[in-house]
Amino acid sequence: MDTKLTLKLDKSIIDKAKEYAKGKNISLSKMIENYLQVLTNKRNRGVKISPLVDSLIGVIKLQEKDYKKDYTNYLSKKYK
Repeated sequence: MDTKLTLKLDKSIIDKAKEYAKGKNISLSKMIENYLQVLTNKRNRGVKISPLVDSLIGVIKLQEKDYKKDYTNYLSKKYK
């Protein structure tokens, strides 16, 4: 469920963030949501994420697919 959140930030930061998000073809809201998700994910606590990797989180959207089945088929063909 999406909920609206109001933030007060410096205008220049907002403008830069919008430009950055546009360059990554992602909405600013989604970019912030992904960032907060990484920050609050218990599995990632204590793990340092490089700025490059952090900037790429959530950029690629994959269709939900049974990758295990695809990988099994790949291995079956490879080792025939």
